[in-house]
Amino acid sequence: MTGEYEVNLRCSPSKKSKAVRAIRVFLQREWDKLRLGFRLDGDISRVRLPSVGTPAQDAELWRHTCFEAFLSIDGESAYHEFNFAPSGQWQAYRFRGYRDGGPLSDDTISSDLLIRSTASDFELEAAIRLGALSKNHTNAPLRVGLSAVIEEDESYSYWALYHPSDRPDFHDARGFTLLLERLVLKPQGVQKV
Repeated sequence: MTGEYEVNLRCSPSKKSKAVRAIRVFLQREWDKLRLGFRLDGDISRVRLPSVGTPAQDAELWRHTCFEAFLSIDGESAYHEFNFAPSGQWQAYRFRGYRDGGPLSDDTISSDLLIRSTASDFELEAAIRLGALSKNHTNAPLRVGLSAVIEEDESYSYWALYHPSDRPDFHDARGFTLLLERLVLKPQGVQKV
């Protein structure tokens, strides 16, 4: 997947990876969707990846290899968290503020999970339906935090766009460092403003 944004995640200094060289994320904002493509480069045989199953919602995916996106409307303390597992399972959460919230049971929020793997890379693509979060999410500027939990042979590594402290905490809004511009409909189509 290619997108309008391409960013690299950084490994937390407190938990180095022995198997992963890099994690890149591609983002593409459409009118009602945010498309994400996570690409992990490294020795995939040393990364614990569950078998691919039927895409479905499931809890506590962050306890194993998982790719995550955090979205908030710019300037607001409420946010959403999305977890995407290599198994095809996913979960969405809504928070009123820092860790104050819980899971969403709406299975229309996420879709289009695609998974590919070779000996040297793993790719996961997903789409988040912004309109299912709120009408404001389709045209407001969004703050985004991207992260990954990687389970290796005997350890974990934690990756993010930005680590606000030595201890990994993906819910810390200071890590939501990517600003996606709002979109508006024009007669010629969707345009960034």
